[in-house]
Amino acid sequence: MELRQFEYFVAVAEESSFTKAAARVHVAQPGVSAQIRRLEREFGHELLDRSGRTVRLTDVGSAVLPYARAALAAVEGARLAVDDLAGLTRGQVTIGTVAASSSLALPELLARFHERYPAVAMALTEGNSDQLSEAIRAGRIDAAVIGLAVEPPEDLDIQVIADELLVGAVAHDHSLAGRREVSVEEILDQTLICLPSGTGLRSSVEAAWAAVGAKPRIAFEASDPQVLAQLAARGLGLGILPQPFARAHAHQLRSITISSPHLRGQLALAWRAEGPINPAARAFIAYARESLGSLGSSAGPEIGSVGVASGS
Repeated sequence: MELRQFEYFVAVAEESSFTKAAARVHVAQPGVSAQIRRLEREFGHELLDRSGRTVRLTDVGSAVLPYARAALAAVEGARLAVDDLAGLTRGQVTIGTVAASSSLALPELLARFHERYPAVAMALTEGNSDQLSEAIRAGRIDAAVIGLAVEPPEDLDIQVIADELLVGAVAHDHSLAGRREVSVEEILDQTLICLPSGTGLRSSVEAAWAAVGAKPRIAFEASDPQVLAQLAARGLGLGILPQPFARAHAHQLRSITISSPHLRGQLALAWRAEGPINPAARAFIAYARESLGSLGSSAGPEIGSVGVASGS
């Protein structure tokens, strides 16, 4: 048995197609088919059912698949271990981020990390906090900048980057524009403008309203805090924004303190609690923890806008 046979077998199993698998491993389709046939002869059983429109695993194939994946992972792990001992950190690290985190200088962070570790390939994906947290748990990404809900996830390690007060934001001619502070009870009938479900900010809002036995009346949702500000500035409702972000848009909006201990927005770097296996991921997390910690203390108003999106 050869590792490439396992590689081709795993590719066909995951793609359910010889054609797609061949493209994935950059080998002509007849070559993939021939190697898998040899593997099947060695096992003495067919691993793939080729009778339908899509290729399916046989019972034997289903039993073999996890071992094939483990064999490939073991070889990759051995290679990375050798690289680590040799002082060469390479491989790939996949990072997730909430929307609008460009204000956190994330591109600069990635560029500086690339300068230090040019052999590491990086990939960046965007999503809301719930999606990114699940991707970390599943091992699809190595780390992510997320917005924290009322309770931080117990199964992830985190480092808080920003902790900001959330405030109401209204147009200058809104009925609440003259108020400095309101209670949640006073605004139960207000139309709210907020980030969507699955975001840290949204979870904080829902917790604040639940504390008084109510549900927020959210009429407008957007994953970009800039859009939230624009909707509030047009008089369409009461926007919920991090205080520094609302202050940065003072020419359009009036900020109102909402007296509730639940209305805070936190932004955090998150990664798997058991720690990443990939040395490149370990290097990135260590670098990001140091860099984002300093960014979080100096980013000023802009970091708040990320906290909102991180609710995303």
